[in-house]
Amino acid sequence: MILRPLHPAQPFYRVLTPRWAVAPKSGAGAAKKGARFNRPGLDALYLSTDLSTAAAEYQQDDRLMPPGTLVAYQVALESIVDFSGGYDVTRWDPLWEDWNCEWRRLAFNLHIEPPSWLLGDLVIAAKAQAILFPSTKHSGGANIVIFTQTLAAADVLEPFDPRGDLPANQDSWPRA
Repeated sequence: MILRPLHPAQPFYRVLTPRWAVAPKSGAGAAKKGARFNRPGLDALYLSTDLSTAAAEYQQDDRLMPPGTLVAYQVALESIVDFSGGYDVTRWDPLWEDWNCEWRRLAFNLHIEPPSWLLGDLVIAAKAQAILFPSTKHSGGANIVIFTQTLAAADVLEPFDPRGDLPANQDSWPRA
């Protein structure tokens, strides 16, 4: 693993489900069932390096993109694993070859722990806060997964909301 800082603060983007725009820094959604690099119960916030990648990641494999709230973030972290160039046999441990596994099929259909969850565990054990990795939904794009519970006081993870337009609570949504 190659660790490096992410300084100075850089812009990242995410399209949020409108109902959950009240918690733009939360990684709780990914913690519910797990995601590519985090197992269930581990908060993780997935952001993209550009607008097109953020839209493609939110849309996933749907034909039409559902409504969403686009949020920009300023991010600076003390230690990340930069895997955005992909797997290179000369630079990476062979474990990283499986970063792009079909984690959903493995976890939900076959009930097998995806190897990418182990990679997330290794990054956290190395005291890094995030993994920067290639997008599987937008060619040439990149994403970052931030393990929010590992953030230190010097780290920066701030939604850019200078006018206070993001909702402060769930009062906008009808109660079931």
